[in-house]
Amino acid sequence: MEVTQSTNINSNPKQQEKIPVTVITGFLGSGKTTLVNHILHEQHGRKIAVIVNEFGEIGIDGQITIADDREQIVEFNNGCLCCTVRGDLVRTLENLSQRELDAVLIETTGLADPAPVASTFIVADEIKSKFSLDAFVTVIDARNLSQNLKDSHEAQEQVAFADILLINKIDLVTPDEIVKIEQQVRSLNPIAKIYHAEHSSIDLSLILGTKAFELEAKLEVDPSFLEDLSHEHDASIGSFAVTSDRPIDMNKFMLWMNDLAQAKGEDLYRTKGLFYARGFPERVLFQSVRMLTSMRRDRLWKADEPKLTQLVAIGRNLDREEFVKGFEKCVV
Repeated sequence: MEVTQSTNINSNPKQQEKIPVTVITGFLGSGKTTLVNHILHEQHGRKIAVIVNEFGEIGIDGQITIADDREQIVEFNNGCLCCTVRGDLVRTLENLSQRELDAVLIETTGLADPAPVASTFIVADEIKSKFSLDAFVTVIDARNLSQNLKDSHEAQEQVAFADILLINKIDLVTPDEIVKIEQQVRSLNPIAKIYHAEHSSIDLSLILGTKAFELEAKLEVDPSFLEDLSHEHDASIGSFAVTSDRPIDMNKFMLWMNDLAQAKGEDLYRTKGLFYARGFPERVLFQSVRMLTSMRRDRLWKADEPKLTQLVAIGRNLDREEFVKGFEKCVV
């Protein structure tokens, strides 16, 4: 766990009101981190703590989540908030409750079951007295929703449990497909508010401070969720990371990754990485969601920062050795 302290978040003796918590969930590659960055970039004047949880041994999202001196980032990449690191979540929230905060954002992993996360705020005495769940916002990848629902029980739970559904990437689908998507999510969740977005951009008043979370409605979805705090992930879904301190030929890498995505797109759910790329003065951010890949320049490397490539792959029954061999052919 890595904690980056904010310079103007101080002890708050007046903390009587509960701190509202917005949980941002959604399947792998839906646009959760983009939404978090959209919230942080808005000139809202709020003091916010952001808890980022990733499914993988290296945290990429935490490195591309941008906070200023109003915000604090807490990163978990040693397990999932819905199971193995729930105790860490409780301890972190206890620490945050002593700070002057207007809100907390929690970005879950793409494989998180939302119910156990919610139960933490309802059954943990040390948390429920200081924090209130404001809303569960589920970000939906419009392009891949049908396949995600087919492949993952967690994707179904994320939609069913939401207070607010953000159908993202609508620029990648047709109007007729959007109608079908709304029908799909309505079959799982008939009461959540639905909004559309491109690049996770939305009016913040629609997702923050809404007080949309209602325990009774959640119990209707899953009457036993307060009783069963255990959650096990599909054993066939795994994650691994590769790193290199030598530059990467991005042309070779993109050709290899595009071929890999075409061949294994149904099983290669998500890849994301920050690259030390030959010929680029900046970090290069690469991401893929199934067969859709993207690459863009990120910020310049800092003078005292080691230049390093870190790439995470998440999927079903992936061959790590085969993946590493392909990656190494792209190293200069």
